[in-house]
Amino acid sequence: MSTRGPERYDAVGFDLLTALLDTWSLWAAVAGGREAGMRWHAASQARLRGTPYRSFDVIVREAAGDAGIPPDAAAVLLARWDAFAPWPDVPPVLTRLATLTTFVVTNCSIELGRRAAARAGTFDLVVTAEEAGAYKPDPRPYRLALDRLGLDPSRTLFVAGSAHDVGGATRAGMAVYWANRGDAPRPADATALVEAPDFARLAELAGR
Repeated sequence: MSTRGPERYDAVGFDLLTALLDTWSLWAAVAGGREAGMRWHAASQARLRGTPYRSFDVIVREAAGDAGIPPDAAAVLLARWDAFAPWPDVPPVLTRLATLTTFVVTNCSIELGRRAAARAGTFDLVVTAEEAGAYKPDPRPYRLALDRLGLDPSRTLFVAGSAHDVGGATRAGMAVYWANRGDAPRPADATALVEAPDFARLAELAGR
């Protein structure tokens, strides 16, 4: 692995709902099983990915129908949104990155994004698809975060959780560390600087 030097990055951005938080367990619990939960989650991702923003709550409800999940499950999922927990490797790595600017770019509403980010840790900025007007990997959410913080994308590392973030963040000018926790296939549109199943190599890459 090449780290490009210990002071390469001034900031680290994160995908929230896959890279930082174990959201899959809640989708599974509400749906009645892991397979059903992942099918529902995938259906929601298919509906929102790269599209102009519309209500995340509505998308979750529509995706339940797509996945054969009872429609009232969406209200249960959203009511339990504060039940998410960070992956076990997240808190110690965020502590090591505390001297850097850190931010979140997430595919949900302003309210849900801020509530979920508070479950993961403390960040300098949380940008949601709602305020950017589009869902990732549309470039607008990434660019909004970079602009608000006055960051040079070439000195910013983005931590992807979903495969689509690899291409989205790369096209916004950032190098990407892909925490591929679900062993997803590599995307065809971009290559991460590092792909790993967790955060084990992240602090070193960021020079911390």
